[in-house]
Amino acid sequence: VGTLPGGCDSLGRCFCRAEFAGPRCEQCSPGHHSYPHCYACSCDSRGAVDNDCSPAGQCRCHANFAGHTCTQCALGFYGYPSCTPCQCSREGSLHSTCDQDTGQCSCRPKVTGLRCDSCVPGAYGFPH
Repeated sequence: VGTLPGGCDSLGRCFCRAEFAGPRCEQCSPGHHSYPHCYACSCDSRGAVDNDCSPAGQCRCHANFAGHTCTQCALGFYGYPSCTPCQCSREGSLHSTCDQDTGQCSCRPKVTGLRCDSCVPGAYGFPH
């Protein structure tokens, strides 16, 4: 499948196309996945640790990135490609994740702000 014209040498090692590896071109080379097709991994250069991936094509993402090719922010981060931490207020927000595009945290009633860290107009007593 992955051998080049010319076949194999006298020791039985085959001459492989770039996307194949192994003595008989029976596996994908680094940076490729899904043998016997051996597609390029296409990992995002900002979000991925390197351009290698699992046999199913999952890239290894940095902690603040997610997705098959690391082109999304992980939960708790927003604003791809910078993937900035959400930093939602513990007291004012419903959870620690935020909108992955805007960074807006989900605020408790009568609490407002990007990070849910202040009272809505007319309310008082926050934080406790």
